[in-house]
Amino acid sequence: MQYQPLLPDKYFYIYNRGNNGENIFIENKNYQYFLQLITRHILPVCDILAYCLLKNHFHLLIRTKNFRDGKSISKAFSNLFNSYAKAVNKSYNRTGSLFQDRFKRIQVTEESYLINLALYIHLNPEHHGMVTDFKDYKHSSYLDYLGRMPSLVEKEPVLSLFDSVDNFVAIHETKRLRGVDLKFDIEN
Repeated sequence: MQYQPLLPDKYFYIYNRGNNGENIFIENKNYQYFLQLITRHILPVCDILAYCLLKNHFHLLIRTKNFRDGKSISKAFSNLFNSYAKAVNKSYNRTGSLFQDRFKRIQVTEESYLINLALYIHLNPEHHGMVTDFKDYKHSSYLDYLGRMPSLVEKEPVLSLFDSVDNFVAIHETKRLRGVDLKFDIEN
């Protein structure tokens, strides 16, 4: 399968799941470690705009920084996933691939699609029955948008699309009730 290169100064939706649908986050500490690795490997080359980490898969909405080529960006993601997989394999006495395949990526070129992806990512825990209300899920960037605490999320690009935090919250609630309209099923 041909993968789209990670180009500089572009928006991308990044996602993957565990091999054979297995969990990639076994304990709460695994979520935090994955975010630490994102800080170490990804933040130097990308801005994180939204994320959601679920037991057996994850979603990232990113904006790549302006580099001469995408090789350093792809290398950073490779380092993230390899570091995380090695740590999980060592901690839980497992062998083999943790992730189903190489991470999937889709370049986002339309503003409306960027908005829908942010909504989809934040609503995902409720969609999968992890919580009854997506606002209660702690491994998502939704709460980062509401807080004033430092965060790994670069909020301004997404908030500017919603005009205000109040509108951001209101649209999430509306989409929660109506469903998020995406053009394809990203889970399969």
